Order: sequence, then structure tokens, then C-alpha cells
Amino acid sequence: MRESLCRGLVVAIALLPFIGVAGLAQSGSSSKPATYITKEDVDAVNKTPGVDRTIAVLDIGHENFAVGVIHRESTRKPPAAAAGGGRGVGQQATPEPCGMSGPPAPPGTPSGIAHDLQTEGYLIISGAGEMVTGGHIHNGRKSDPKAAVTTTLNGPSCSGAMMGSDVVRRQARVGDIIIIPAGTPHGWSDIPDHVDYLSFRPSQRALTAGYVHPSIKK
Repeated sequence: MRESLCRGLVVAIALLPFIGVAGLAQSGSSSKPATYITKEDVDAVNKTPGVDRTIAVLDIGHENFAVGVIHRESTRKPPAAAAGGGRGVGQQATPEPCGMSGPPAPPGTPSGIAHDLQTEGYLIISGAGEMVTGGHIHNGRKSDPKAAVTTTLNGPSCSGAMMGSDVVRRQARVGDIIIIPAGTPHGWSDIPDHVDYLSFRPSQRALTAGYVHPSIKK
């Protein structure tokens, strides 16, 4: 018994240097700091002109993560003049075609956008509307790789008419969450008054980390 105990103590003493190194490695491991975005920050950005406003783009290690707030006006009113910061694919002198090609889409076909690399999550915070997802982009055009809207909001994208038997129309209201995988077309077909929503965009470096909206930049 005493011999076994002594042998155990010898083994334990021999392992102490390794145990100490492992403990130090764990206790000394560094992590990325958390980021706090307040309601006041969101409200401040949401008061600025435009449609799709990025609040911040963060490097979270294995990918970048963007947070934004989007405001869309009623689709039942004549469109207002562009005020800057709006969402789109970026206008090129000669847009490159994308999606499926064919005859012009029938009247009333919803239009939307699909992002090559970027998944999006929406949380509706004000208003309501009918959202359209799925299908494929028909007779689309690619985003301009040099446009600010591509580099700060969406990453590479394709926009155009949304067609296909798997197109889904759903009412989205305050509190609803919509998750849109990369490559899935999406858009709004009817907004009675307005709709505001937070956007959460993880991506494999599709957007550049470090951006902070000027209205809240310290």
C-alpha cells in the first residue's frame, strides 16, 4: 500500500510541469472583446438618410460579422428620390448578366437580390410587409465589384426578377425573424406603410471589418 502510494506521488510530481503549462495556457488564452451596440446607436443610424445602413462590421475570428438597420418605404407610393446609402447591386456602365436567362418576366413578377457569399438574418423592429424569398433570379445583373454598396453592404450579388415554383410569399411583422442563406433570392413585394429591420450578416470576409457608421463613430 505504502509502495503504491509512493509510486503514485512520484508520477504526480513528474506530471506537475505539464499540468502547470496546460493550466497557464488555458488561463492565459486571449479572446476577442465583445461589442455592445445600444438602442440609441441603432436609432441614431436609422435617422440617417438611405435604405440600408451598416452600423458596424466586425472581425470575429473565423469570419466577419456585419450589423445594420434597414428602412423601406411603402411600395404603394411613388418612389422618392434616392438619398444616398440605398441598397442595390451597384450600377455598372455595362452590367454583367447573371441568374437564368429567358423571355422577359411577366408583369407583376417580384424582384429581388441574391448574395453570393453572405447569409442574412432580419429582425423586424417596426412596420410590416410581404416578403418574397426563394426561386431564382431571372435575367439578372451582377453587382459592380467596385461599388460602395457591394463592398460595405452586400458583397457580390445578383438582382432581377424572382421566378420559380419554390418562390414563397410571407407576411413579416414586428418581432419576426427571417434567415436568408447565401444564394437565396429575396425582396419585398408589398409594404403598406414602411418596414424597419435589423440585419445580421456573417460572411467569409465578404465585407471589410472595421467599418463603423459615421453617426456613431467615436
